[in-house]
Amino acid sequence: MSLLEIVAVIFSAVGIWLTTRRLLVSWPVTLVACGLYAAVFHREKLYSDMLLQFVFAAFTLYGWWHWSRGVKQDGEVRVEPLSIRAVLGGIVAGAAGSVLLGYLMAHYTDASIPHIDSALTSFSLVATVWAARKHIANWWLWIVVDLIYTGVFTYKHLYLTSGLYLFFVFLALLGLRDWQKAFRQQHATISM
Repeated sequence: MSLLEIVAVIFSAVGIWLTTRRLLVSWPVTLVACGLYAAVFHREKLYSDMLLQFVFAAFTLYGWWHWSRGVKQDGEVRVEPLSIRAVLGGIVAGAAGSVLLGYLMAHYTDASIPHIDSALTSFSLVATVWAARKHIANWWLWIVVDLIYTGVFTYKHLYLTSGLYLFFVFLALLGLRDWQKAFRQQHATISM
């Protein structure tokens, strides 16, 4: 456990918690967390996860812009539905990305667990796109991905980060509950 990992954990936890609350300020906090974790993962030779932080940073900027267009008067963001077609497309994209990135990492780097790392990276991208587009389904995917990440980081002896990802599962459950409630309220208001 290093000071860098501790600071990354703090920024990540605060950023995700703010996201569960549907607050726009979550995005700049998350942007800082991306930079910090890129450094942590580089040191641990989790190159897919390191690269993922740069992609997360790009999606963070996109999410920040996209959410700013849907902010209500109270500062919260409206939740959007996700079609079955988009869910299937996300799953196919995640699987294809897993195979391609896993192959590249296994054959062209010294990545320590290239296939699992690549699969988690790929499906994290899908969840990030869904979160940036304000889809409730992002929380379901994050629950699964973060549970697996918890085991990976325990295996890599990143115990603080493992604990963080277990906490992310809890936050994802809160986010799921809060976003579903917000979605129901939005539709009740529209129906009136």
